[in-house]
Amino acid sequence: MASAPYVPRSPYQERTTGHELSGSGALFGMAALLLGVLVAVLGVFALMMWSDAHDAKQAAKRAAASVRTVTGSTAGMDMGTSSATTGTGALTSYADAAPANVDAIAAAHKAYPATLPAAPPGPVANVNLILKDVTIQIAPGVRYSAWAWAGGAPGPVIHVRQGQLVHITLTNGGAIPHSVDFHAARVAPNKDFVDVMPGKSISCTFRATDPGVFMYHCGTKPVLMHIANGMYGAIVVEPPDLPHADRNYVLVASEWYLDSNGLSKPASFSMAKAHARMPDWMTFNGYAGQYVKHPLTARPGETVRFWVMDAGPSLDTDFHVVGTILNTVYPFGDMRPSSALHNVQTATVPAGGGVVFDLKITQPGLYPFVSHAFASVDLGQVGLLNVGNVKGTMSH
Repeated sequence: MASAPYVPRSPYQERTTGHELSGSGALFGMAALLLGVLVAVLGVFALMMWSDAHDAKQAAKRAAASVRTVTGSTAGMDMGTSSATTGTGALTSYADAAPANVDAIAAAHKAYPATLPAAPPGPVANVNLILKDVTIQIAPGVRYSAWAWAGGAPGPVIHVRQGQLVHITLTNGGAIPHSVDFHAARVAPNKDFVDVMPGKSISCTFRATDPGVFMYHCGTKPVLMHIANGMYGAIVVEPPDLPHADRNYVLVASEWYLDSNGLSKPASFSMAKAHARMPDWMTFNGYAGQYVKHPLTARPGETVRFWVMDAGPSLDTDFHVVGTILNTVYPFGDMRPSSALHNVQTATVPAGGGVVFDLKITQPGLYPFVSHAFASVDLGQVGLLNVGNVKGTMSH
């Protein structure tokens, strides 16, 4: 049987040896491996994107729930006895927290002295301020761990005459650095408003050239936290030609942001609520509703002057006296007669600012003074002016 004829290999066939075919398979294997790695990486990215989307969705739900949180409405003049809270998480409100004997506690409370103290005589007013960590009451039975002053919060009212040289000595009796910033001063902050270490003291001097009611406060970062913890007060710079007033009262408005109700243990500052501007309590002179149980007084026909300063740290006060008209208003503390407003029903005192109000009431009675943003009244920013020593009390 004849054998098949011999056919020589082509050049291509000569190059495709077994060795070459083995290398080609390895190449295909490597490509498959790289493709697998790529698929795995894409899978990881897909998982991360899903996780981010899920977290964002949950965050949106939490934010929506926070917006719906209610701050409560039974704290103002009535000083209710509920200790329930509203809302959830970091924005839970403790606005209506109170012990069962709330009325007795409110009656026993010694009200912050609102009467303007006398200005010191002579060319220099020497002022000593002591910072201290103290536990205070900010509402009946509600305790708060404050960074404040030796006497609590607000700090002492400082009264000087326009043109006096004011010499401030600040002593830090607290556990962390603090400072003091005087809105009445025209000085270089980097020189005079510097931090004071615990146990140390510092002095600064300024000329009280501008009349009005001004804020002083700790200016150490975070300023929001230091002010909200009670580190503020008022300085009154009285001009020489101001018309006479029979009564002078100083009111310092402020907000309190709590991380607990303060009943079983002292509450502390809540940064989340401060950022959300959701106070639990709002006060005149540091204590909710104190001038309802302990009214300020006047006689019929007397001129009553309110020096009102809003320490904030964030919310304004819309000052209003129920049952009368504010005869004269010195807006933003501008004490020039040409700048005064007359027969005003309500005037805004901005956070960090001050306004002076004169009024004359002829009829005996109980006249509530409030922030006419009435949510503030429900949180405790309310008091009574008792004209003519009338009996009883009232709510508004």
